[in-house]
Amino acid sequence: MDQIPASTVMQKCSLCPRNCRANRENAAAGYCGETAVVRVARISLHMWEEPCISGKNGSGTIFFSGCPLRCVFCQNKSIALGNKGEALTSEELCRAFLLLQEKNAENINLVTPTHFVPQIAKAIEAAKARGLRLPIVYNTASYERVETLKMLDGLVDIYLPDLKYQSDAVSLRYSNAPDYFEYAADAITEMVRQTKNPVFEKGLMKRGTIVRHMVLPGHTKDSNNIIRYLYETFRDTIYISIMNQYTPPQDIEARGFSELSRKVTKREYEKVINEALRLGVVNAFIQEGETASESFIPDFDDMALLTEIRKKRS
Repeated sequence: MDQIPASTVMQKCSLCPRNCRANRENAAAGYCGETAVVRVARISLHMWEEPCISGKNGSGTIFFSGCPLRCVFCQNKSIALGNKGEALTSEELCRAFLLLQEKNAENINLVTPTHFVPQIAKAIEAAKARGLRLPIVYNTASYERVETLKMLDGLVDIYLPDLKYQSDAVSLRYSNAPDYFEYAADAITEMVRQTKNPVFEKGLMKRGTIVRHMVLPGHTKDSNNIIRYLYETFRDTIYISIMNQYTPPQDIEARGFSELSRKVTKREYEKVINEALRLGVVNAFIQEGETASESFIPDFDDMALLTEIRKKRS
């Protein structure tokens, strides 16, 4: 599979819809906050994904620094803004995949990878040539260009996209992206084209697309519109994961977003679940009980596996 070299596509970067045209190859940071140097904030076995992703051993997650979307309520703000992260070479990223396989990870889970897609594609190909056999999970906020996703066709087994907003006004207010739904809808369509119908083995997803939606306080109408769109468009070719884990950042009110300063109520979440039931959604994951907690936010100071990767120099 031919790939666009990172040195070409990043000279006038257009990997994401921001189309910032930064010369990231020449050390300029894009809208994402990153140059062409891959930076990673955490490598770990992660137990808090959907059960068919985490399994018994955990999902082998790699959290990339920077983000093209930068939502005001981001729970991973320290890495989205580039405040955390270590530079990795292509060889080290390849070794990270192989080390997670040695640690019995259920899969390789690439979190916020959009702005490093060319380098990631190269590392996946190298790792597969050296024995990587785990499913590759692409975990994204869905603010993607179809052209970028096509670089991953045949390399990614599972797509794990968010569909955050349908309303242009809401996406403008919280992510400065009034065109979010337009791009996200096209991106998810491309993901489903690549993965086709879901495939499971022993309760673990091996291929397919799970679309996540996190309910925001005061925005059940937008949530219901999203669930309706997903089901009417994709039916049972996807799974829908409806989440109630919104955790208000401590400074959200001071930054002028007082409407997001509380958790989602039980009634709000049930309203969205009831809409899914009314529509006839069967392929779904829901969360029970209290899940809005800072304990779900990874410790981005734990870089033990990165240290181990660097000890395994060939």
